Amino acid sequence: MKVQIINKSHHPLPAYATTQSAGMDIRANLSEPVELKPLERKLIPTGLYIALPDGYEAQMRPRSGLAIKHGITLLNTPGTIDADYRGEIGVILVNLSNEPFVINDGERICQMVIASYQQVEWEAVEVLDDTERGAGGFGHTGKN
Repeated sequence: MKVQIINKSHHPLPAYATTQSAGMDIRANLSEPVELKPLERKLIPTGLYIALPDGYEAQMRPRSGLAIKHGITLLNTPGTIDADYRGEIGVILVNLSNEPFVINDGERICQMVIASYQQVEWEAVEVLDDTERGAGGFGHTGKN
């Protein structure tokens, strides 16, 4: 699938690290480093603009290395970029650690996964069909 992209940063286009990677690394596009204090959140620009085909979205997800090593993750995750959005992609990063963290220009800050979706039409009913589980909630199946 071909996807239109405008890259207003001086960094390479998002790319898959391996042939079986689901996500592409997304980089910060900064004029100067940004410090995230503990529990602070900021919108980090990427310099990327995309035009996805109908029926697709881009999901923004945290990078596991930043999360485990530094407590840096994304708010609103997975963040959805709709097919009709044409503005710059921004990433909401938060520092869940006890130490300040500096984000530098070009740093890999998250992953982007392109996924298909379907829209639904609601059918209002009085009763839902029955299943083995029924209305059982969290932990109801007893399986680990």
